[in-house]
Amino acid sequence: MPISDHIGGFIRPGFNPLLVADAPTIGTASAGGGLDLSIAFTAPSDVGGGAITSYEAVATDTVSGVVFIASGSSTPISITGLTDGQSYTTTVTAINAYGPSGISGTSNSIQAQDIAGALWAWGANSNGALGDGTTTGRSSPVQIGALTNWIKRAAGYYWNISAKIDGTLWAAGGNYSGVLGQGNTTNYSSPVQIGTLTDWTAEIGAGRVHFMGVKSDGSLWAIGDNSQGQLGDGSTTARSSPVQVGALTNWSKVTCGESHTIAIKTDGTLWSWGKNGKGQLGIGNTTNTSSPVQIGSLTTWSSLGSGEEFGSAIKTDGTLWSWGDGDNGQLGQGNTTRYSSPVQVGALTTWSKVQGGAKSQHMIKTDGTLWGVGNGYSGQLGDGTTTSRSSPVQIGALTTWADVSRNRNSVTARTTSKTLFSWGDGGTGELGHNNTTSLSSPVQIGALGTWKVTATDNSESQSSSAIKS
Repeated sequence: MPISDHIGGFIRPGFNPLLVADAPTIGTASAGGGLDLSIAFTAPSDVGGGAITSYEAVATDTVSGVVFIASGSSTPISITGLTDGQSYTTTVTAINAYGPSGISGTSNSIQAQDIAGALWAWGANSNGALGDGTTTGRSSPVQIGALTNWIKRAAGYYWNISAKIDGTLWAAGGNYSGVLGQGNTTNYSSPVQIGTLTDWTAEIGAGRVHFMGVKSDGSLWAIGDNSQGQLGDGSTTARSSPVQVGALTNWSKVTCGESHTIAIKTDGTLWSWGKNGKGQLGIGNTTNTSSPVQIGSLTTWSSLGSGEEFGSAIKTDGTLWSWGDGDNGQLGQGNTTRYSSPVQVGALTTWSKVQGGAKSQHMIKTDGTLWGVGNGYSGQLGDGTTTSRSSPVQIGALTTWADVSRNRNSVTARTTSKTLFSWGDGGTGELGHNNTTSLSSPVQIGALGTWKVTATDNSESQSSSAIKS
């Protein structure tokens, strides 16, 4: 039933407004594989005996107003065929025998990106961390196999887990505490599939030796070291195969620090668990917890970026917040103080992305500028110095930064023209410039402008990766 059936005063024959379903409650729109969006929502209750027969999702181009429509029988719904680089908001309508419901509220804005491609990696390769079938370190990008259907990678301490567009999950490297999800502790220098399922959404995070991933049904799963409760399953038992975190199916985003985890649910609430000795869980104390605990009561959190022993998050109003260890100024508060609850970074409302490293972090604003804060001893802030900063400092003058990825002490960032830059500690070749030189300002990796996406959650890694056409 098209949405037009209940606007403009037109009501189709047989329509009974008393029996139309309540409006769905929309959760979070996220980028799917290729040029599509995945829209999560909460199904409305049945009203007056009119069972819900389907749902209709609409994605609206935030600039042109052009709409794309898709239907489905349950959450989430995928809308395909969108325009590369364009941003969209979405709404959902429920339909029963009597007609369409009211329209849900509008989702967050999300950019559609053609992100599937060939996977390339470089840097330290102990235990096969790069996944190229060897244990040889690489100071220039090397392609991982010949496939071109990779969409994301998260890397920990000499290991990685990567996702393909078909929803499968793959792992390589050092299998500490069974973090590769194979039911054993054997190292693998080439990617091996984790189980046989095809329902991983590519919302993935990597700590030092633990992994977290969200499936398409909104459930959250964990693998690896659990000595600090960082898997969130209520125990401190290591897991060598994926274990579900509780029974909820409303998880949306997840990120990992060294031994802690932070996540957002579809209702915009913020949660954390694991190691908390420096307040990195943001729950107002320094007590470890092995199950998810809500950070405050707000429902306006939209994106995450965890560092080694701190956390950061952005709200829907564009404000940036941080908490945990601030010993190198990495919280952006103009000091080196530790905070066990979120504190706002300045007063700006223009932050769009954040990624944390060991003791520093990088942020992108809505105007496309890139900023860094924290430890700068290896040049990782990118401001041309090796000076640490306790307040955000802009990196160069470019306004075309699209995404940023953090390693322990180095940075990889991509522009809207799909060029790739790196800077910071280059001691293991992780900058990709065919040397082991450290850099304090961004330098382009090669001459190609075909890079589609950088990796995510590399805060404990000494290798880098990205996907290109």
